[in-house]
Amino acid sequence: MTELPVSPDPLVVDTPAPAPARRVDTHSHLLPGVDDGCKTVEESVACAKILVANGYSHAFCTPHIWHNNRGISRTSVPRLVKMLQAELDAAQVPLTLFPGGEMNLYLGVDKTPADEVVPLGLGTYMLVDMWVAELPPFFEGAVEWLQNLGLSVVLAHPERMRAIQDDPDLIDYIQSLGVYLQGNLQCFTDKPEALTRKCAEKFLLDGKYFILGSDTHNPETIDVRTGGLARVRELVGEETLDQLTVANPRKLVETFGTADARG
Repeated sequence: MTELPVSPDPLVVDTPAPAPARRVDTHSHLLPGVDDGCKTVEESVACAKILVANGYSHAFCTPHIWHNNRGISRTSVPRLVKMLQAELDAAQVPLTLFPGGEMNLYLGVDKTPADEVVPLGLGTYMLVDMWVAELPPFFEGAVEWLQNLGLSVVLAHPERMRAIQDDPDLIDYIQSLGVYLQGNLQCFTDKPEALTRKCAEKFLLDGKYFILGSDTHNPETIDVRTGGLARVRELVGEETLDQLTVANPRKLVETFGTADARG
């Protein structure tokens, strides 16, 4: 694997001058009490404040869509997002929320009811994840199923999949299926020897990622997630960082700025 430049301490970085709030977090678990993310509204508001402090103006709320986590749907998520948006507005936190979901791919996922397929912004991009040591035979069929629904598939944090860590070239096959890739910012602040960080930095330098997300879960861990912004900037520069956190995320919703939780 290509040797990459290593920061002496990835969590100790120079603080850049404040930038206009315009970044879009494409992967977050801000909705309180629905999955393994924020547990309370107070935690959600605290995370939102940190995102804003790091230059974010928008965030997609992407609760886990698991076969054993019922109640996440095209009906419930916009309602929950609207409730959280009201809390942020009341707390004067200038973060605009969009609905979405993070669907786990498993054998039989193609039997998922249509109402439980919750694309980003209820648009045409579907965030999915997998936790496998080997790419399963059903993967290609699951991708095709979503594509036949008119959705573009976005694979969340591929650098965290053991199958890809063991064979990084597998990413080329996945992309050949028309799958987009979302990198996790936290992985850029992992220990330099961690496979997650090695894969994330390789994929970043190879231009594999379409978007980057924080995958925020709680206030305790959000700083190491947003800290990844500095490492990405160090590796590829501000222009590419903006492409992955500003320009490309705004392509996820056709009418960006009018399809938020207040709509």
